[in-house]
Amino acid sequence: MFERLRAMLLKEFRQLRRDRWAMTRLILPLIIQMLVFGYAATFTVHHVATVVLDLDHSQASRSLVSHFVASGRFDVVEAAAGIQDVTRAIDHDKAVVAIVIHAGFGRDLDNGRSAPLQVVVDGTNSNTALIALGYISQIVAAFSADEASRLAPRHLGAARPEVGITLQSSPWFNPGLDDRWFFIPGVIGSLTLLQVVSLTAFAIVREREVGTLEQIMVSPIRPVEFILGKTVPFFLIGLGDILLVSAIGIFWFKVPFIGNPLVMLLGAGLFLLAAVGMGLLLSTFSGTQQQAFALNFFFVNPFFILSGFAFPIAAMPRLLQWFTVINPLRYFLVVIRAVFLKGVGFAALWPDLTAMAVLAGAMLAVSVLRFRAAPGA
Repeated sequence: MFERLRAMLLKEFRQLRRDRWAMTRLILPLIIQMLVFGYAATFTVHHVATVVLDLDHSQASRSLVSHFVASGRFDVVEAAAGIQDVTRAIDHDKAVVAIVIHAGFGRDLDNGRSAPLQVVVDGTNSNTALIALGYISQIVAAFSADEASRLAPRHLGAARPEVGITLQSSPWFNPGLDDRWFFIPGVIGSLTLLQVVSLTAFAIVREREVGTLEQIMVSPIRPVEFILGKTVPFFLIGLGDILLVSAIGIFWFKVPFIGNPLVMLLGAGLFLLAAVGMGLLLSTFSGTQQQAFALNFFFVNPFFILSGFAFPIAAMPRLLQWFTVINPLRYFLVVIRAVFLKGVGFAALWPDLTAMAVLAGAMLAVSVLRFRAAPGA
């Protein structure tokens, strides 16, 4: 058995070595995608185009506008003269946010009364709108605190002092709330799944199309040996991919790695076995490379969306939550994020590691059982 398996492995590696562009295709696109997704996958919003309608023209209104500009989150692109200018700026996509300061804003603050502030947000992109509203709330709260400190001496003794409550937040595992620390580990898992499943899905189909599968079938090589011969090379390639993109995430994007490398290695190994098993299973249902590509697209994209990479699984409908149970990427993202940022070990991650092991074993076993010379047999 070991001699036959050795022959299969030598065949795969020699075939890879003969393709002079193979390593370039395997490494260069992965690095480019990691860099692009690393910078693009973020919920942080900067330089939101903002139009300001100041009908008060007081020191307080100018101070409020300066708070928005100083934050770096909002760029004032227009000082509107009337509400018609605000409507036109948002309708023509010139601005995403409009700040309307009504007359009497400064006078109300000086007299200790509540001063309303109107904010208009373009809800076409609901995600950007919600994030912008969160920033606005923080800026207005900071401005209110500054104004309260400035006006405190004037009203000293005028009324009974109120009890002050100060909220101090302490984010664990990501003190700066840098969302790249959340997204980069997710990008590592997603890119690896896409590459390994894509490579493996074409493995048996390519043998069938060039006519070598029939030759292998009449040889002493058994189905389990053939599957292992196809699995090990792609497993090693996937492991190299994870190490490469993880190094980019750690040294280029400065994502901290505080966990146990052995836990990370075990999680990566189980995930890669599941990914390779998925690719092999798809290839057994395909007669041509076009069919393999279509099946790959049909399964990998939903797995990416239903993994918890960007959208929380708890917010999905119950039926889709059940579907994510068979998604190995879901469990690997839990493992890689926990190891990278939390430093947790086997005691906390064994349910996810066990789930990946079960999925890997099931898909590899079904692939061996389905292995025939004709697709779908």
